[in-house]
Amino acid sequence: MHGYLNLAAAVALSFGAGASAAAADTVDVGVCVSWPGYAMLEVARQNDLTEHDLNITIFEDPLGGHSALAAGQIDVYGCTADYTPLIVDRGTDVVNVAFLNPSYGVDHIIVAPEVEPEDLAGKKVSAPQAYIGHLLMGIWLDSVGITPDEVEWVNLNADEAVGPMLSGDISAAYMYEPWISKVLAANPGSRSVVNTADPEVLKTGIFMDALYMNKNFIEEKRDVALDVLKARWDGLGYWNQNTAETNKLMANFLQWPEEDIGYVIGTNGKSFEGGIYMLDFDESARLCGVLAGEGPFGMANGSMVDSIAQTNEWWVKLGLMDKTIDAAKGMDCSLMGDLAEAGYRQSLTAN
Repeated sequence: MHGYLNLAAAVALSFGAGASAAAADTVDVGVCVSWPGYAMLEVARQNDLTEHDLNITIFEDPLGGHSALAAGQIDVYGCTADYTPLIVDRGTDVVNVAFLNPSYGVDHIIVAPEVEPEDLAGKKVSAPQAYIGHLLMGIWLDSVGITPDEVEWVNLNADEAVGPMLSGDISAAYMYEPWISKVLAANPGSRSVVNTADPEVLKTGIFMDALYMNKNFIEEKRDVALDVLKARWDGLGYWNQNTAETNKLMANFLQWPEEDIGYVIGTNGKSFEGGIYMLDFDESARLCGVLAGEGPFGMANGSMVDSIAQTNEWWVKLGLMDKTIDAAKGMDCSLMGDLAEAGYRQSLTAN
């Protein structure tokens, strides 16, 4: 703990007249949904890990939050990385500045009893359109030799798919807990056929949460943007060293039962298999390509751009996009690079 705090203090000093000496700003931060992976800036705010006033709003509307970010109504936004190709396609003033955490088994595809994957052609499958579940279903279908146009898609979230799965109206559905357990218990023979902890899924880097920023915010207040990004990693470090206390904080912030926080983000300060895996700064910086070394789970150095390109490829296959974009235009790793160059490091292990 002392080594971590000393490092953070040294990095703050290394910025000199930058963020630490600047007058405090109000930074408008958006969280796309109530989710522990997006709560680290609230941890930083409550523990005075930034000089700036973080005004944090939970949208419970991912697309609404993206619209607010593009319009400059908020400066910073935590949400899923699968939207990154769309910000390029639409030419918005938004960039993805860091990968935060991959799904580590939260997301599943459940098939109905007596349904064999190779028999799904012509059958109904459900997933929420334009979100992670849509991608996971498409990639899994492809792995069993079925193209997206060979099934009938039904646009349902996990909770909405429970009834149709139990009635036999749909043959496969994207799901997460507690809906997985409800379907498996009520419908013997139903089973999970893939989840985001599978090694081949993890190494794609597609099923990832990310931090977005408005380009004008970065350009006009770069020192503030750097401080906010650093505060996010400092918040993560605080959680690593004070996990039980911080999980309680997150439960209050998100209005979740405290026990449920642990079932997503874990109680060991790093990850929960069946939940999410929190990238530390060094891991995220390697995916950005601004720090030497390989990322976790077989993700290559600098592979953030490849993950965005793969996401674009799948959105085209699934009919959500109609062209290939320049994936590099959707990301800006220069802030992560500045932190790394200033000597900021963070390598966290489970407690």
